[in-house]
Amino acid sequence: MTQQPISLLLCALGGEGGGVLTEWLVGTARHAGYPVQATSIPGVAQRTGATTYYLEVFPTLQSELKGLRPVLGLYPMPGRLDALVSSELLETVRQLSLGHASRDRTLVISSTARTLTTAEKMQLGDGRRDTARLAQLIAAHSQTHHLIDMAELTRQAGTVVSAVLLGCIAASGLLPMKRADYEQVIGGVGSMALASLRGFALGFEAVSAQRQQVNYISQVLSAPPAPSPDVAAAAQAVPAPPTDVAARFPSTLHALITLGCARLTEYQNTAYARRYIDRLQAVLEAERQSDPQGRRGWAVTREMARWLALWMAFDDIVRVADLKSRASRWQRVIGEVKAEDEDLLKLYDHFKPGVPEFAALLPQRLAQRLLAWDRSRMLAGKTPWALPLKIGTHTVTGMLALRLLARLRWLRPHGSRFITEQALIDEWLTAVTQQTAHHWDSGFEIAQCGRLIKGYGSTNERGKDNLLHVVRHLAAAPHFADGTARAAAIAAARLAALSDDAGQALDQTLKQHGAPARPLKAQPIRWVRKPAMKKTT
Repeated sequence: MTQQPISLLLCALGGEGGGVLTEWLVGTARHAGYPVQATSIPGVAQRTGATTYYLEVFPTLQSELKGLRPVLGLYPMPGRLDALVSSELLETVRQLSLGHASRDRTLVISSTARTLTTAEKMQLGDGRRDTARLAQLIAAHSQTHHLIDMAELTRQAGTVVSAVLLGCIAASGLLPMKRADYEQVIGGVGSMALASLRGFALGFEAVSAQRQQVNYISQVLSAPPAPSPDVAAAAQAVPAPPTDVAARFPSTLHALITLGCARLTEYQNTAYARRYIDRLQAVLEAERQSDPQGRRGWAVTREMARWLALWMAFDDIVRVADLKSRASRWQRVIGEVKAEDEDLLKLYDHFKPGVPEFAALLPQRLAQRLLAWDRSRMLAGKTPWALPLKIGTHTVTGMLALRLLARLRWLRPHGSRFITEQALIDEWLTAVTQQTAHHWDSGFEIAQCGRLIKGYGSTNERGKDNLLHVVRHLAAAPHFADGTARAAAIAAARLAALSDDAGQALDQTLKQHGAPARPLKAQPIRWVRKPAMKKTT
């Protein structure tokens, strides 16, 4: 007999039900009458810990073996794996790097969802692995593959990802069991079983749709080419950008600028979005001076469209109150905790606004007095003043408090922080337009410095200080031989600022390019009384 077992390697992070998935597959195979064996391989991955489960199914019914028992393996052999199934994209690639899969044999089923590693979270810049690159690696090291957003399907079904994975495996056609066999093992009694069946169905339909699409594409490629009306209809369905954007900017920038306008209209109003468009128009005019034909894809304006929208929509207590009190947020919480209609759900939000948050909405003169008062307290060795709040968002009074605070957006343009932020934005914008008009590379590097602005509180302030120091001492410095040297210095300073939270790398880079290091900021010294030692007998 030359029939070989079908081998599967299942990879799941901690708490995702990898053991349950293995039990379902073993139970389904036995229910259908096929020999099966499974083993678990404990391990520790980059996140909460991953355990792999190895499964072999012999694709001949036990009744047809005439008393013979196939020998099934306990561990996957490199290059001889029939299927690799994983609930996380980077974990899938990690398993591929171990040599389990092969291009001429292995089917890979993976979720496109990401659970960021500690190393990715620690980066000041965007430390995430490139999702497109990870998908390319999977395609290059598999015979066939199915990449699906299983996190979204899990959320829709109100279950765990193991049920969706089971549906994907069943629809792949790899194993000889029928859909009814899987559903019989899952069962249909109880809310958890029903949720698992919903997740199974969503996973089954997702993989089935991809298989049908692949078959259709194969048929189309083998047939003579013909125009497709669906493509033209899909192109016409793309929403049109605002009139100002369509008339004033190249078509390659429309989508990004439209998103920026929508964000700022929601954040403040249409007048604020028009201010955003006017600022980008100044950047585009400067870029046309150094690159009239747009051979570089209007990259300076594109970068500014992204980072300018994020900076203009800076976080403040009004913004936080608005986000916390939205109906979509309540629905998201219900989905995360999997609350049923008969469940009682209470949601508490903890806030601790300090003097800077309150001063942000006050006029400049009052804000400076309030900040000076808090600064004097800190110089005296006291902690910064803050107001701890615990608001029950599920209550009428709590929701009303947040909604009233969110309605204060009209007060934002009159506040001290708004005025300060706009002045800093204009300083950065002026540097970008001036440098872009004279030397495209220098303007592009300054525009990319917008990625230094992120987070909130001290992180946000530190990012703005770093950006403005680069603008004032590198973008406007007269000691560079040419624009190329200036662009290289700005790029090096930006990368240094993103690589080191303490700023030591940035200071060293600034000195290497003839600029002063960042000035030291005075910090108060707080004396803490040493607690008395208890005498023991």
